[in-house]
Amino acid sequence: IGLIYSANMGDNFAMFEAAHGSAPQFAGQNKVNPTATVLSGAWMADYLGERDVRDAIFAATEQVINEGKAVTWDIGGDA
Repeated sequence: IGLIYSANMGDNFAMFEAAHGSAPQFAGQNKVNPTATVLSGAWMADYLGERDVRDAIFAATEQVINEGKAVTWDIGGDA
C-alpha cells in the first residue's frame, strides 16, 4: 500500500497515521505493509519529545527491511 507516513498538526494537537489510510479489502491476505503505521508512531514519539524512542523505531525498521527476512511482498518479501 505504501511506506509514507503523515501527520495533521494543529496548534495544540496532532494526529499521526499512514498516508494511505486503511485497506480493508486486503484483510487476511498478508498484503498490507505496516511500515507507514510504525513510522507514524516514530514521528509521534518525536513530536512528544521522545527522540530516543523515535531513533529506536527508525533503526529497527531499517534493520528489518535491510535483512529482508520479514518484509512484505511489495518490497520483495513474503511476510
